[in-house]
Amino acid sequence: MITVVLGTQWGDEGKGKVIDYLAEDVDIVARYQGGANAGHTVVVNGRQFIFHLVPSGILYPDKVCVIGNGVVIDPVSFLEEVSYLKDNGIDVEGRLFVAENAHITLPYHKLLDQIEDRFRGKGSLGTTGRGIGTTYADKFNRVGIRAVDFLDDDIFRNKLDIALELKNYLFREYYKEKMLNKDKIYEEYKEAREGMKGMVRNTSLYLHDEVEKGRHVLAEGAQGTFLDIDFGTYPYVTASNSISGGACTGLGVSPKKISRIIGVVKAYTTRVGMGPFPTELDGEEGDNLRKTGNEYGATTGRPRRCGWFDSVLVKFACMVNGIDELVMTKLDVLSGQEKIKIGVAYEFGGEIHNDYTFNSKVFSNCSVVYEEMAGWCDDIGRVKEYRHLPANAKKYIERIEQLIEVPISKISVGSSREQTISK
Repeated sequence: MITVVLGTQWGDEGKGKVIDYLAEDVDIVARYQGGANAGHTVVVNGRQFIFHLVPSGILYPDKVCVIGNGVVIDPVSFLEEVSYLKDNGIDVEGRLFVAENAHITLPYHKLLDQIEDRFRGKGSLGTTGRGIGTTYADKFNRVGIRAVDFLDDDIFRNKLDIALELKNYLFREYYKEKMLNKDKIYEEYKEAREGMKGMVRNTSLYLHDEVEKGRHVLAEGAQGTFLDIDFGTYPYVTASNSISGGACTGLGVSPKKISRIIGVVKAYTTRVGMGPFPTELDGEEGDNLRKTGNEYGATTGRPRRCGWFDSVLVKFACMVNGIDELVMTKLDVLSGQEKIKIGVAYEFGGEIHNDYTFNSKVFSNCSVVYEEMAGWCDDIGRVKEYRHLPANAKKYIERIEQLIEVPISKISVGSSREQTISK
């Protein structure tokens, strides 16, 4: 059995906490896309852990964690994370595996990422500069280096030759940048290659065998639905499929094996970096929401843009992902708001749009049709049962359920595992 967990907005919905919470009842946690640009934060017994590549379930000593072929892996970042876990008393030996066919991020990917975004000028995408998109580009250009290639001395040298022949031409002739040295990269990555030995295996075969034995797999997505390369707010998107369908291609599992799809949704909306954001709050209102919610990127530290809940977005996310249930996070952040708004439609050129549109002119310039609801003042961080939430908080949750037509099964009212209410 496979359960997929993914974000329904622009990422940063609190998937790390949700995956950690759900991981107790599964056997394997498998990450299916993205790279070291992701940041999943988990708080356990007052200790905060931030994961970039390693699945959040690693904090349970009896869980196996898999990084699937749909993920692009920065070996240095990955091994730093493994070292960080070991330093904090978390042993990953024999229970952390990397797909043989996952692609590797190397120095030229990061350099190209930064240069290309700079060259876009006013059209800059505001990427993290970590080489994610450029690694995926090499994968689809068929000049990428997979984990299994990275560990083989002859293949790595040969593929590095081919890649740098192309990249150095670009650096020299087009970008007027300093060329990279193949031997230097080869030497610099010797330690990383050694460190990854023993972790790299055919994970699609492993997952298939484990599911056949009756094991329960939790497939973990990074980013969110509206950063998906196909269904997001293109071109302000990530370079992979963050929707539920990405779990099949990113892990090498059959759609027939997926039995449940859980969406994670924030009680309001946030976005990092560039791109349209209809319900965004400017000025003091947005600043206050950012401060109360501590809305700063777990990977980059960048301040997140904040706004009201957008039910049009989330309803589309539920449809395209086939979501069975939602977990709402950060409801506690809205405590103290006198009035709370929910975006229910867009207006552009005198026309009302009740559905999400791929037309960037409309989506970037529309105004939002809002419903306003009464807020609540109570501190809900210690509430353990749904019935004990303030009446207006329950009305807010239930109105969102009506608008998106999917049940909200759990509500997070704080950052720790224990601050989760089942509805």
